[in-house]
Amino acid sequence: MARAGRTPASTSRTSKAITNARRMWPYMLMAWERWQSLSPEQKERYRRQAREYADRGRTLIDERRRKRR
Repeated sequence: MARAGRTPASTSRTSKAITNARRMWPYMLMAWERWQSLSPEQKERYRRQAREYADRGRTLIDERRRKRR
């Protein structure tokens, strides 16, 4: 007997999400350990770099939106 509220599609998505999470876990753990081992200066450098990438992306999206209008 099937559970109420669950469809085969949602069950399939859930199982895929669980499988993918199990696959990604070791990589996420390695990334966390690497981040923890960085010096404060290196962490700040990465944060600054990420901010710059995000700003560049926002600027590019804004420019493309203006061109379409």
